[in-house]
Amino acid sequence: MARRRDSRKRRYPIGLLLVAVLATGWALGFVVFASTIPETPAPLSEKTDAIVVLTGGTLRLEAGIELLEAKAADRLFVSGVHRGVDVAELLRIQKRAPDRLQCCIILGHDAVDTDGNAQETAAWVKEAGIHSIRLVTAGYHMPRSLLEFRAVMPGIRIVPHPVSPDHVKHERWYRYPGTAALIAGEYTKFILVWIRQTLRELVLGPEERL
Repeated sequence: MARRRDSRKRRYPIGLLLVAVLATGWALGFVVFASTIPETPAPLSEKTDAIVVLTGGTLRLEAGIELLEAKAADRLFVSGVHRGVDVAELLRIQKRAPDRLQCCIILGHDAVDTDGNAQETAAWVKEAGIHSIRLVTAGYHMPRSLLEFRAVMPGIRIVPHPVSPDHVKHERWYRYPGTAALIAGEYTKFILVWIRQTLRELVLGPEERL
């Protein structure tokens, strides 16, 4: 009995130490992640075959349409659109004339999360013969999006185009609890995606990719 108690006593501080190390590592990584969120898009002179917009946040679709109008690419693929919404309706919501842009916009209706966005876009990219994309999403969402997209299409050149919603305060994020919580949640998702991809590579080996 005494030996069991001694063994439990030894394991207790080791467990606490492990938790402390993990928490410290998470906190340090979070600070780096929050401080390096991309905010500046690549110049329009950096052309791509297509623009890809991930739905789910303000300004993303608007930015994608503006890029198409500016001829940053010839096609716009919007991933994760609600079923039943067509291109004409999407353009009406954005107060754009359907007759000018409808021919150049393709909608994906299957994705419900970032992993789905990557899979849906990869399928379209392969079918359409695309070799480069400009990826439009929120700045805080960009690191995880790039992780997901590069995992399924490493042969495709991806140009990040972050947008910054007004409610997300990138500068001095630590002064805004809502922004800090949003970024902390995104950072945790980023870590989980990295772990998932690493384990998948170790267990299953490389997947068939573009």
